[in-house]
Amino acid sequence: MRKERTLAVAYPPAVPSTFWQHTTMAEAFASWHMGQVFYAYRTHPWHERALSQEAMATWLDLNQAQLSRIESGKPPQDLGKLMRWAHSLRIPADLLWFKLPARKDTASTEATPVAKRPEEAPETTQAGGLLPVVINGRAVLVPVDAETIAASGLGSLVGSSADVSATQAAERDPMSPLNRRDLLKGGIAAVALPGLGLDELQHVAHALDDAHRYLDGPVVDYFRRVLEKAKRDDGALGPKKTLPVMLGLLGAIESQARDVKPSVRRELLALGADGAEFAGWLYRDIQQPQAAVFWYDRAMEWAQEADNAAMQGYVLLKKSQMAYDDRDALRMLTLAQAAGHDRWQLPARVRAEVTQQEALGRAMLGDPLDIVRGQLADAETLLTNAPEDKPDALGAYFNRHTRLLRDAITYTEAGKPSLSADLFSDVMSTGTLSHRDTGFFNARRAAALALSGEPDEAAKIGTASAVVAHEVKSERTVRVLGEVLQTLDRWRSRPAVREFRESLTA
Repeated sequence: MRKERTLAVAYPPAVPSTFWQHTTMAEAFASWHMGQVFYAYRTHPWHERALSQEAMATWLDLNQAQLSRIESGKPPQDLGKLMRWAHSLRIPADLLWFKLPARKDTASTEATPVAKRPEEAPETTQAGGLLPVVINGRAVLVPVDAETIAASGLGSLVGSSADVSATQAAERDPMSPLNRRDLLKGGIAAVALPGLGLDELQHVAHALDDAHRYLDGPVVDYFRRVLEKAKRDDGALGPKKTLPVMLGLLGAIESQARDVKPSVRRELLALGADGAEFAGWLYRDIQQPQAAVFWYDRAMEWAQEADNAAMQGYVLLKKSQMAYDDRDALRMLTLAQAAGHDRWQLPARVRAEVTQQEALGRAMLGDPLDIVRGQLADAETLLTNAPEDKPDALGAYFNRHTRLLRDAITYTEAGKPSLSADLFSDVMSTGTLSHRDTGFFNARRAAALALSGEPDEAAKIGTASAVVAHEVKSERTVRVLGEVLQTLDRWRSRPAVREFRESLTA
């Protein structure tokens, strides 16, 4: 009974179809005000007593004060948030004043057909599976890529159970805290690793069974390859397909770190800090800030225990970037300044990114353009003089193109959207970005074009971005596109803008 009550608080109840037909609900939907919908839902007579704002806020990933402001304030206009809230409460799509993206019902056995890009490989090929390896008379599940399974003739050992396990991990809602606990208990869910030999497979399985005796440097290296593969896949697969892998990996690290030898623990936690920071980013991309903060805090804790100063400064930088997501300019600036402290001994590329982040904060706070440009120039100098890093080094992704894209965002905030649009166009034309990043920065480009008074071009770029956002399930991109749609509202009758609206809400 206690478990049932806990679940009832953690998730919205399953309400009958007549719930939505009540007079108060109908009036709330007619108002086109999501805050009034929330209030009508909470005070609905179907409940034994009115629901508290605290309970509903938990379902919506808000706090009580935020929900109170939504209920009593102006109608929310952020399309990405409206979609997410409607999904959370399971509101029937035909009652809404905006369109919801098609979603796969949990009872359905088939997804709605979607046209795939020619170069896109089947997801099952990329996901890999779990291979049962018998250690001391019991099976230990070890993640193996599909190519290794096929090449080794081990497919019959994996069988349908591994396929089901990997599929369930990929299809679970990665935003659910219960799902996170399940994955942490189960260890690594599914992953594709290159060239895993049978000897190494046996060694990893022994380590997962007896960490104190067998978990050593080679096993840590194996976990590191899992992380590197997940990072590479994220740009093509998106966060909801990458998260199950990461949560499983972090669960394995967290559980095994309790039993390893002291000499291995620090190395394992340093890797865990790297993975936890990446998990924080993935949750940011699906617009789940509370989960993102949890993993950023875990990354900081593990980095401190591992005596990894650079990672601690890097997490502060990521928290600054998260403050930008919330439009909290002052917190963003002070976190960037804290990240730039000499005590962190940051690599040159990360110092360049921190300097640019501070410039963005100053632009949002309205500092003179000369000061903003001066800091952007300092970031360029730091990056130009940075040594060539290994691909997996901290901040190695921050290159000239990344810097120019961030410069473009900064110029938008500084009131120079035309300059920003040109910078975006220059970088996008190189074709060097991942599929997911192409969609996101096209959304930023569309925002700059809309602010520059170019509605047709903004709508055209926004439409292309929306296609990618839906493919990779990037709620962050959808949120930006919702803001673009608001900017284009005065041109809503133009054909290109209508097409953009339809593509975003299709």
